[in-house]
Amino acid sequence: MRAEYEVRFSIKGFPDPFRPDCIFLFFLLLVSAGCFAQTPTYQVKGKVTDAATGDPIPFANIAIQASLSGTTTDFDGNYVLQYTPPADSMLVTYVGYGSKSKPILPDVPVQTIDIQLTPATTQLKEVKIFAGENPAYAILRRIVSNKSRNNPDDLSAFEYKSYNKIQIDIDNISEKFRNRKSVRKMTHIVDKYDEIKGENGETIIPVFISESVSNVFYRNNPRKKKEVILKTKISGVGLTDGGLTSQLVGSSFQQYNFYKNWLNILEKDFVSPIADSWKLYYEYYLADSVYNGTSYDYHIEFEPRKEQDLAFKGSFWVDGSAFALTQIDVSVGRQANINFIEQIKIQQSYKLFEDEKTWLPEKTRVLIDVDEPTKKTAGMLLKFYSANSDYRLNVPKDVRFYDTGIELQEDYRDHDSTFWIRNRPETLSKSEQLTFQLVDSLKALPVVKTYIEILNVFVNGYKKIDKWNVDIGPYLYLYANNKVEGHRFRLGFRTDPGFSRKWIFNGYGAYGTRDKAFKYGGGLDYIIDRKPWTMAGVSYSKDLERLGVSAETIGPNTIFGAFSRFGAFRRPYWQEDISAYFKREVVKGFTGSLQIRHRNFNPLFPFAYRTNPAAGSDSPVRSAFDITEMNFEARLANKETFLMSDNERISMGNGNSPVMTLRYTLGVQNLFGGDFNYQKLSLNVRHSFRAGVLGRTAYNVTFGYIPSTLPYPLLYTPLGNESLFYVDNAYNLMRYFEFIADKYIAMKVEHHFEGLFFNRIPLVRKLKLRTLATGRIFYGSISNANLSLTTTEDESGNAVQTFNLLNRKPYVEVGYGIDNILKSGRIDFIHRLTYLNNPGVTPFAVKISFLFSL
Repeated sequence: MRAEYEVRFSIKGFPDPFRPDCIFLFFLLLVSAGCFAQTPTYQVKGKVTDAATGDPIPFANIAIQASLSGTTTDFDGNYVLQYTPPADSMLVTYVGYGSKSKPILPDVPVQTIDIQLTPATTQLKEVKIFAGENPAYAILRRIVSNKSRNNPDDLSAFEYKSYNKIQIDIDNISEKFRNRKSVRKMTHIVDKYDEIKGENGETIIPVFISESVSNVFYRNNPRKKKEVILKTKISGVGLTDGGLTSQLVGSSFQQYNFYKNWLNILEKDFVSPIADSWKLYYEYYLADSVYNGTSYDYHIEFEPRKEQDLAFKGSFWVDGSAFALTQIDVSVGRQANINFIEQIKIQQSYKLFEDEKTWLPEKTRVLIDVDEPTKKTAGMLLKFYSANSDYRLNVPKDVRFYDTGIELQEDYRDHDSTFWIRNRPETLSKSEQLTFQLVDSLKALPVVKTYIEILNVFVNGYKKIDKWNVDIGPYLYLYANNKVEGHRFRLGFRTDPGFSRKWIFNGYGAYGTRDKAFKYGGGLDYIIDRKPWTMAGVSYSKDLERLGVSAETIGPNTIFGAFSRFGAFRRPYWQEDISAYFKREVVKGFTGSLQIRHRNFNPLFPFAYRTNPAAGSDSPVRSAFDITEMNFEARLANKETFLMSDNERISMGNGNSPVMTLRYTLGVQNLFGGDFNYQKLSLNVRHSFRAGVLGRTAYNVTFGYIPSTLPYPLLYTPLGNESLFYVDNAYNLMRYFEFIADKYIAMKVEHHFEGLFFNRIPLVRKLKLRTLATGRIFYGSISNANLSLTTTEDESGNAVQTFNLLNRKPYVEVGYGIDNILKSGRIDFIHRLTYLNNPGVTPFAVKISFLFSL
């Protein structure tokens, strides 16, 4: 609409301006002119989402074409745009997505337009030319210098209420996968619901969705954190333990702090775009600056210098007064040196606290797009949403309050629909509401139950027998073959929580076709209390063991333990072992345990020791003995977080802090037939930490001392490895039972450079190979008193096998290797540097191992 006015004035005959009719005409003209000059304002609103996942897209740019009118979406993807006609279309753009134009209906004052953006396959890189220093650098320096003031973890304390939502979907379903009979039964159900499909009609199969509300508490000195999960609502295919899942869906595992130099995501270290070493990893571009009334807020875009590095691409806004983050949007693509991941996307917004100087995380959204392993399979989408509110700062609680890291409220399962209506930051979308229904329908399908059972056996090693409330296994120990037992068949069981929430029974039986002997064992554990964690139990076993390769020496490495039963089986002995223990978490991070144990040693190989070493060669000799001992252990891991899984606790790691274990053993002669008085003392320290740009280092060191006189099978034996495979907790070029000691230091170091070197080599970097270095040192000695017990002949005069002595130099092996070969293989090149003249020694070997890791 357009209005034109022409006003002509004439001196002659101009009417009296104060006449009533002229005054009326004057006001009429003013009102008419105002009506014609006021152009109506229109409004368009809606939501911008990802076409593939259905997730909201925050911070997207929306503009009326050929106009200055524009806005951006909020954190939940919503927008409201005021504009003045004429307009016929709007344009939506966002980094990483293809732009999209939408028509606007004419003469409609208020209209709703929802937009779906499709991820872009290729993007044009901008050419950034700076005169002098990049203007973004000065801002980055101010951000880094103010990190200690803006990092929430540096507050004396804070607490908040957190709402968390998680959804897991199967997507990218290939035609071959879709045409499987079992899959067709699932997609048939999903296809009924068009609302949860992508824009292109791809089938998405939801398998898990959850909501939770919790209170989170944190204090800085000492640094402790606790989460009390108030309510959970969970529906998942194959879900058996709602308690464990309820702990996982809380706030503790959904928070990301970009003020830290490194963010640990999926057990990988990603460098923050505002890390102290930001200039080594990122390129920056000052995209915008906006005056906020007192200073400027800055919008900075960034991308990795090397796209294979574990670094982000994206942008953030920073407050120009405090130089604190106000919103950040980052992503990692498939070019990065990480396996099985199509994309990781993290979006976070911050809220200014009432003190007007502290910015705190308010909302976080995370998307992890898991790539399909093969063309015949499907991918997976993991979506996390977290909203924090009701912050309270600098009021720390008593230290003992934080003793339980994650705590489930007694009635966490009890809630009604009104609870979720009151506590959700926003209502569930239609697709999310339908997902709860779909998951319940899918998990009832027989074919889904079968897949779940197979997956459970593969992951846990046990087959569940629901009718008896027991698990049968583990399958790795079902069969072995060696020269002593021949074909060894073994079958074991353990009870599950359906049997009892307090009592846990386990047992096994085995038989060898060559020695025609039965082996068996069993145990009973009782959970006295879950808060603090307190257990007691007894066990008994009668089985064949090998000197230097016993189950106690091998530890938790079940694969190596299973395969060590194959082969020559040198230095075997019968062992009857009975023990009782009590264990309690005294305070958070500190666990104490007491064990009393009796066992015997009956060798099947030539062995003897002098019972009266002072008599020298005239001393009587024996080949068997009994021992009774009490073991006291104290374990300190002050940052370790545990989850409750049915009747056991699962450690989620100790962060970058060391774990220390002090162990004292007291042997008592004549107690239950024990033959010796003795003492043993050891201290173990394990630690994994980030070594800056060089990668991650892990070490494991043990100091041990045995100030007693004992036959050599009771001294310390480092674990050797004569197999083709690389074993993490072994000396990989040391023979089984090659060395023993009563005073020793055992150290193992492994450093992962990740893609530090291969990421810089053209063509090779596409293979995503990673380099590593390893080192093993064992240094110790044996006292003359213990050497005097050793004899070269047994009671029958047969030659007795002895052992090698360490002299003044330590045993040393070093190695280097390549990891992530075809996403699962690892090859280690290991050199043995000392004691090369010992019998059967190999100075160099190539070891292989396989592990599916990200």
